[in-house]
Amino acid sequence: MSWLLTVASYLPSIKEPEKEQSLKQMLTWTGIVLLTYFTLSEISLWGADSQAIEQALQQLETFQTLLGAEIGSIITLGIGPIVTSSIIMQMVVGSDLLRWDTNTQEGKQKFQAAQKTFAYALCFITALGYVLSGTLGDVSHSPTLVALLTSQIALGGMIIIILDDLVQKWGFGSGTGLFIAGGVSKAVLISSISPLTENGEFYWMVDGTPVGALFQFATTLEFTSLIPILSSAVVFAIVVYMQSMKVEIPLTFGNVRGFGQKWPLKFLYTSVMPVILIAALIANVQIMGTALAGQDGCSPLGCFSQGEASSGLVAMLQAPAQFTTNLVTGGFDAIPVFSSISILGLSIPFLSLEPNSVFHVIFYLSVYTFGSIVFSIFWARTSGQGSEKVAEQIQSTGMKVPGFRKDTRMIQKVLDRYIPGLAVLSGAAVGFIAGAANMTRAAGGGTGILLTVMILYRMYEQLAQKHMEELHPAMKDFFK
Repeated sequence: MSWLLTVASYLPSIKEPEKEQSLKQMLTWTGIVLLTYFTLSEISLWGADSQAIEQALQQLETFQTLLGAEIGSIITLGIGPIVTSSIIMQMVVGSDLLRWDTNTQEGKQKFQAAQKTFAYALCFITALGYVLSGTLGDVSHSPTLVALLTSQIALGGMIIIILDDLVQKWGFGSGTGLFIAGGVSKAVLISSISPLTENGEFYWMVDGTPVGALFQFATTLEFTSLIPILSSAVVFAIVVYMQSMKVEIPLTFGNVRGFGQKWPLKFLYTSVMPVILIAALIANVQIMGTALAGQDGCSPLGCFSQGEASSGLVAMLQAPAQFTTNLVTGGFDAIPVFSSISILGLSIPFLSLEPNSVFHVIFYLSVYTFGSIVFSIFWARTSGQGSEKVAEQIQSTGMKVPGFRKDTRMIQKVLDRYIPGLAVLSGAAVGFIAGAANMTRAAGGGTGILLTVMILYRMYEQLAQKHMEELHPAMKDFFK
């Protein structure tokens, strides 16, 4: 695998700073990168079909949020290549398909080189897939247009990789988290206070529904227009509270009496990764349904009308956003629960399968909740968060659980009381919250809000730590 290090050395990268950056310098570089990211999101792809992009956005909105992308711009890929290469490499190494010890310097170098090489390769592979699938318009008649669009998208993907590298080495936090938080925050701001209509005109100059929820409320005085803002605030508060919930395992050093430490296990143990995976799976099902649709707009997965799912599985996997509005305005009477069918002159009621029905709500929330549980268990096992791997980490620090002998098996036995349950509860919590927030059309999307809150909370912890280190340099070794 030495060839990986050779290939990676020729790929664009950012040089490490010669001396440690101050908090002010790190924040300055982070601000520059964020401004560059927003600028790139406004650079449209030359040669792309705007109508095809608008239709694609209806199906790829979830992907756009999760990947910090702006489909139709030069950063159409967003952090997709970075995240995809990272997930695949973690799964391959975590499942011991590649026996690299990432705790050693050699193992880390191999892992980072493989991830970097794979990310750059995915820029071209994914870009070509977007173009050939017709996401940006019909390109079957022009190989030159295929090459032009692919090169633009791939270039944007490589710029994002370089900006991510710049943030990690000169800035604060990570570029992937910064771009997701920046994209979602922009969506929240626009959907909350934008005075423009869907046609891009000011609401007081034309007739039409304004985009911003506050302007909708100001012009219509309908409380339902504030639901996205209120639901976003509720999700924000719930996730911040849940982030502070944790189980602490008491530990002691075997050779030092009277000195101990606590090993924290957060309630949101697998973070937001499970809901990212289930949301990506749902988006793939919807895209597959579109690809399989015939001339009548129907496929085995459901039917489409004007680019939107109208029936079948694809429709049931769309958020029943009207349910919340009906509940607020008309109560349960406004929600179709049962329909009836006449058999031999008898009227027999049955549960309605119509969009925004109670069954649709139960089905949608169940998919998000139970799907996130499955992915949470899977992610905990493959990403080194299982009891066995955590026990090995604790053992390597020289600590043990009080009352037990210093043995990895004893530590694992104690961790087995908590980690499997936390994996299930963590997946269920983030899945249910994301699904419920999607139903209320939360500004930025339920999944996007979850991601942003967790990213900002983590950045806040890092900021506090860096500030403490600058005030008390002796604390630096303690945090390490």
